[in-house]
Amino acid sequence: MAHLSVEKLTLNKIVWPGTHDSATNGIGIDVVTRPLGECQTLSIYEQLVRGTRLLDVRVQEDRHICHGILASYNVDFVIDDVIRFLSETHSEIIILEIRTEYGHKDPPEFESYLTNKLGQFLIHQDDNLFNKSLSEILPKRVICIWKPRESPRPSRGGLLWNSDYLKDNWIDTDLPWTKFQSNMNHLKDQPSLSSRRFFYRVENTLTPQADNVVVWVRPVTDRIRRCARLFISRCIAEGCIDKLQIFSTDFIDEDFFDACVGLTYARINGRI
Repeated sequence: MAHLSVEKLTLNKIVWPGTHDSATNGIGIDVVTRPLGECQTLSIYEQLVRGTRLLDVRVQEDRHICHGILASYNVDFVIDDVIRFLSETHSEIIILEIRTEYGHKDPPEFESYLTNKLGQFLIHQDDNLFNKSLSEILPKRVICIWKPRESPRPSRGGLLWNSDYLKDNWIDTDLPWTKFQSNMNHLKDQPSLSSRRFFYRVENTLTPQADNVVVWVRPVTDRIRRCARLFISRCIAEGCIDKLQIFSTDFIDEDFFDACVGLTYARINGRI
């Protein structure tokens, strides 16, 4: 974002490169359980430096990162990496989604924890934010979306955003064409960016299935991970490229970042 005009760039024109299960680097036991749960090999800080601008972080009751039954480091490491990156940059805005993982309980007093740790950077929930330019939002830098399972949701107008403001249509499949078509069909059904008052995510990911002999994350998700540019080109061909907003993946790489940045440039220059 530092290379884009903060006056010309409104929040709804950004194509946000995101990571799925962002904090799973090093999760589980190497060779044994890690291939079943690791969706990223880079740390949160490394992902941010390379271009990730939406983070998908899952926690359990003791504030440790988890993916299903696999647990990893304390969420403090995620927050510290975010703060480190923000301290080294001036105009980067991050969407930080933190949710309690399915099958787990909410960490106690977690909303207070997030506001205390990130308070100086937090962008208040505001339905009018989407049409604002970055220059109107800065120096606040983090849209933090907290999704508890049982605790009260963040209230409107507060420091944290609730689940109403980040939507997707995730399907549980390891079939690339099924996921590709589902992503396309659901994207077409979304409101235009100019009228949308929430973030919408398309996940270019697949999920290993128990009835398939291939259950490691990397070989399964590689079936669709390299189709990111193909998806963008199909969005252009089918007239829904103006609706693509958050695009996320497993094992994010430079080509994925470049595709999202190029699309953002095209938008602010009126090419699409």
